[in-house]
This record gives sequence, C-alpha cells and structure tokens, in this order.
Amino acid sequence: MLSQHRPFRRLRRAALDLLLPPVCLGCRTRIMDHDSLCPSCWSQINFVRPPVCDRLGLPLAIDTGGVTLSAAAVANPPDYDRARAVASFGGLLQVLIHGFKFHDNHNARRLFGRWMADAGREVLADADLLVPVPLARWRLLARRFNQAQILAAEAGRRTGKPVNPFALVRIRSTPHQIGLTRAQRSRNVAGVFRVPDREVPNISGKAIVLVDDVITSGATASAAARALKQAGACKVDVLALAIVSERYS
Repeated sequence: MLSQHRPFRRLRRAALDLLLPPVCLGCRTRIMDHDSLCPSCWSQINFVRPPVCDRLGLPLAIDTGGVTLSAAAVANPPDYDRARAVASFGGLLQVLIHGFKFHDNHNARRLFGRWMADAGREVLADADLLVPVPLARWRLLARRFNQAQILAAEAGRRTGKPVNPFALVRIRSTPHQIGLTRAQRSRNVAGVFRVPDREVPNISGKAIVLVDDVITSGATASAAARALKQAGACKVDVLALAIVSERYS
C-alpha cells in the first residue's frame, strides 16, 4: 500500500519544488534539497567532532582513547551527567540561532532537529524523556515561543522519544546571562527551576535529556539538572544546538 503512494508523493514534491524551489538557509542560493545549506555555508559550521570531554561535551585537542574528561570537568563537575552539542557557537550558526530565537525565523528547525538527533545519538539512546529548558514567563510572552521546546519537538520527532514541556518550570525570572562570569551565572540561576508536584511521577526514575539551544557556561543546565534529580531523575544529560567551546580556555 505504501509503495502505491510513493509516485504521488514524488510528484507532489516535484510540484512543490517548482513553486517553492529549495534554497540555502544561510545565503538563500538555490540548492537541491529543502531544509539544508549549500556547501559553502555548510563549511562554515564548526561541528563538534570526537574527541570530546565526556562530561562537558567540549571538543578536545587529543584523543587519549576511552572516556576522556577535560580539566574543567574534573575541577568543576556539573550537576548533569553528560552534555553533547552539534557545533561551536559562532559564525553562521550564531546567525541562524539568533534568527531562530529573536526574529521568528523557524525555517531551519527541521535542519536543527536533524543535526541534534545525530549529535545526540549517545545521550538519546537510553533516554526516557526529552525536557526543554523553560523560559521565564515574561520572556515567553514577549517571544511567543520557547526555542528549546521547538528543538526538543524536532529531536523527538526524529528519534521517537517523548517530549514533556511541562516537566520543569522557572519559579522566578533572571537577568540575561550575557557578560557574566561563570560564578555569577551559577548564582544567577541557583534555585530558579522546579519540577511541579504533578510531574514528579513522570520524572522519578527516568533518564532525562535536557534540551537547550546554547550551552554557554553550563550554569543553566546544571541548575535545571539539579531540580530534575531532586525530583528523582536517575540521570540527566544535556543536548544543545551549540556550545561555547572556548569558555574554559
């Protein structure tokens, strides 16, 4: 039955390509496929490749074999178990993320979901649930969407993992983290997240993947992971679209 519908799907896709030809999400030049980048723009994305710090997800210069921890992970271990990210924050990826977050440009959401499902294979394999990092209420009202929830939905759609956008709430607003030191960021988000009582049964004993757009210092992810573990989560990993890879240099 499915094979009978394939010719119609191909015909519909061809008609769509004529009406709305696929263009690069970065530079808008014509390309072969929708939801992608041209080779030039693709080369500008600094994808995180092994070796990486098993705990922080930071790219490492040398592969020592097996599980490797960076000096930063040993000195200041986070409250989450592992973090993984698609690419280093900056350049074209930063432009795409800013368009996504601040200018309602969601054309890249399917590409982001594809990237995150690939980059997060290790942490997604045994995950029971994806939980997006929640926004403050006033920020959600101003923006009208939570970018982490969109990313979690796309990653969940590609992997079949369930998403719970209600598992974690912010109980107070915090100033922007931009320009703060790592210690200041940690103080800024301390105690800011909570698992609602009605969601505790959905979290207890579960392996959670916390989803966010950017890991900067890891302070937000750590604060969220603490709240999830206090509610009984057995493991909390983090999956992000980008990571500030020079933050511990």
